[in-house]
Amino acid sequence: MPDDSGRSFARILAANVFTVFNGVVGGCFVFLLVLGAWQDALFGFFVIANTAIGVEQEFRAKRTLARLAVLNAPWALVRRDGIDLPCPVEDVVLGDTLVLRPGEQLTADSVLVEGHGLEVDESLLTGEADPLSPQPGGELLSGSIIVAGAGLATVIRVGADSYAARITSEARQYSLVNSELRTAIGRIIRWLSIGLLPIGFVVVNGQMQAAGGWSVAISSGGWRGAAITSTASIIATVPAGLVFMTSVALAVGAVRLAGGRVLVRELAAVEGLARIDMLCIDKTGTLTEGTMTLDRVEPVAGPVGGWQSALAWLATDPAANATARAIGATFGPDRAEGGPPDVVVSFSSRHKWSAVHFSAGVSAGSWVLGGADVVFAEQPADAAHRIRAGAQASARDRTLVLAHSTHPIREGTPRLPAGLQPVAVLVLRERLRPDATKTIEYFARQDVELCVLSGDDPQTVAAIAAEVGIPVTNTAVDARELPGDPRQLADMLRTQRVFGRVTPEQKKAMVLALQSLGHTVAMIGDGINDTLALKHADLGIAMGSGSAAARSVAQIVLLESSFSRLPQVVAEGRQVIANVERLAKLFLTKTVYAIVLAVAFGLLLWPFPFLPRQLSIVDGLTIGLPALVLALLPNTRRSRPGFLRRAALFCVPSGLVVAGSVFAVVASASVGVQPPIGQVRTLAVITLTLSALWVLVLLARPFTRATAAVVAGAYAGLVAVIAIPWSRDFLQLELPPLGLVACAVAVSAIASLLLELVHRLLGRGVSRADG
Repeated sequence: MPDDSGRSFARILAANVFTVFNGVVGGCFVFLLVLGAWQDALFGFFVIANTAIGVEQEFRAKRTLARLAVLNAPWALVRRDGIDLPCPVEDVVLGDTLVLRPGEQLTADSVLVEGHGLEVDESLLTGEADPLSPQPGGELLSGSIIVAGAGLATVIRVGADSYAARITSEARQYSLVNSELRTAIGRIIRWLSIGLLPIGFVVVNGQMQAAGGWSVAISSGGWRGAAITSTASIIATVPAGLVFMTSVALAVGAVRLAGGRVLVRELAAVEGLARIDMLCIDKTGTLTEGTMTLDRVEPVAGPVGGWQSALAWLATDPAANATARAIGATFGPDRAEGGPPDVVVSFSSRHKWSAVHFSAGVSAGSWVLGGADVVFAEQPADAAHRIRAGAQASARDRTLVLAHSTHPIREGTPRLPAGLQPVAVLVLRERLRPDATKTIEYFARQDVELCVLSGDDPQTVAAIAAEVGIPVTNTAVDARELPGDPRQLADMLRTQRVFGRVTPEQKKAMVLALQSLGHTVAMIGDGINDTLALKHADLGIAMGSGSAAARSVAQIVLLESSFSRLPQVVAEGRQVIANVERLAKLFLTKTVYAIVLAVAFGLLLWPFPFLPRQLSIVDGLTIGLPALVLALLPNTRRSRPGFLRRAALFCVPSGLVVAGSVFAVVASASVGVQPPIGQVRTLAVITLTLSALWVLVLLARPFTRATAAVVAGAYAGLVAVIAIPWSRDFLQLELPPLGLVACAVAVSAIASLLLELVHRLLGRGVSRADG
């Protein structure tokens, strides 16, 4: 079998270590350590954290996919030279004869040679709920389960050519969740990395010139301070904490979902929850529980006595199928009167009925249970229709008729007795999940469309979809009539939403077609037949009770198999991503003003007014600590595409205003008698912190107790940093005259007013900032 689940651990490690982000931030980190300025190298934590998170996520996904297997049977029973031998699955070869027995999984694609009452369950592979009764010469797929009977089959495909292997191979390929945030942040970092080359040259040259020129700085040792300040200005342009805080916010969402018994396999899947506008679902196991229940029994006029007892015997037959067992939940052994029947004919999908015969007692005679069209096949064609119509069953119901005859049933080859008369009509109904209707209503309110992709009969699928509130035009589309051309399929999916008889390959094609129409598609399923669609959807969601293959490829697993968990899952995703967008705007505003300040001071050949450690404390007050609270704010609106455009409209003007305020204060302090560099740095820290805090105020609205406390704490933190002597010493700050402090505060207040004005003019109030 194929054994390839993507990159090796060495390649995973290399891909996450040797990135542009790590090159820039890690290079600056090492450079400062070499210079002995470890106090200014605190930002190196982000290099380690980002790398560790990336490696852990991808390697965990690789291990999960490596365990993926459609085939779970370790042994096969093969007939060689007339002897039945147990054989390891990997030793089954072309031309082997497989011995088929109930309860076993078919280990290779085969052609049936002979069968005796053989019934094969392909529901996990194809979605077809009813067992199949293959005829000699018919093809059997690997991964199917033998549910009844016995037979022999010749192996025609093994290894990578088998049906199970093809599904396994495609499902095992590692792929990342489609993440607009991750893509956008990666694009920003690439742009910054390209821009850092000219920016870095301008900054380094400017700081060396400010230290007296290259020759003087090198000979006097002033290059050391110039190098540290250059590193400060360069590292400030990189949103080092953004990647880390995004991962933290997603992890918080994953932990919350885990508390609700929802397993998130990849953190970026939480973002996918916020963006979905199309949810594809299977019927069985999602809308329904996959079991039948007896809805009602309607006696036919003039019923024969003892029919309840006969029905109880039929339902409690040890070989009874799932339908008969559903009847047994109502007509149990306690309703079976008299002795056991003299003749029992167990249900088989070959003759599609079961029967018992009593020679005496209250239930004397022959009793047959089956579909009306089978039991009364020899009567006029409209007889069966009249019997079913009398029960007034819907398309989603399954009707059976209990018939009685005074003629005996012949043992051996089953044949219906003569003179059958209808006694009662039994209406069975596939059990709906009790939470299905409310969950569907939730998605309708949230503007998330639903598309039902089922392997069952189209009429049944349509009836169940309509009952839970999914709009159905006439009836479900029979997928056997779907066009093979992707564009024609996409055109059909513009209007149709309910499909029956859908194969696994068609489910995948339909997911891709919906994506081509611009939808962000989530697929929820529980069977092997859903595996390919789960794999190619923007977000795969599996039921915990489903197949191991479905759980392995899905990014999210509903451990309690509860459809009603989905609203909580979607709401959590929307909250997390809305807050990540807030965080991104906070970090990227810093990137904008850092670039402007670096270029401006570099071109003017002025000393850069910050040390790395000073910028670290400003980041902590204006971004780092507040980000932990902003990541938890409530929000339920669906995220929209266009994150970069929205971020640019907010961050560019905000960054320009903040940078302008710092430049204005440093420039005014340089007029006349220039204060010591320590005082200039203090004024720059005060101005930058107060101006940047107003950006935080804009993004924290509407205020809650938590956000108000964070903002107030940030302002108090600035006062503490300036007032506490040991803090000033560590940060190399000096207290300037009160007049200069008042000037810095006044400029910051003007900058805050400008930020407010720009924010309102752009129409990006916080009530609309989350898209």
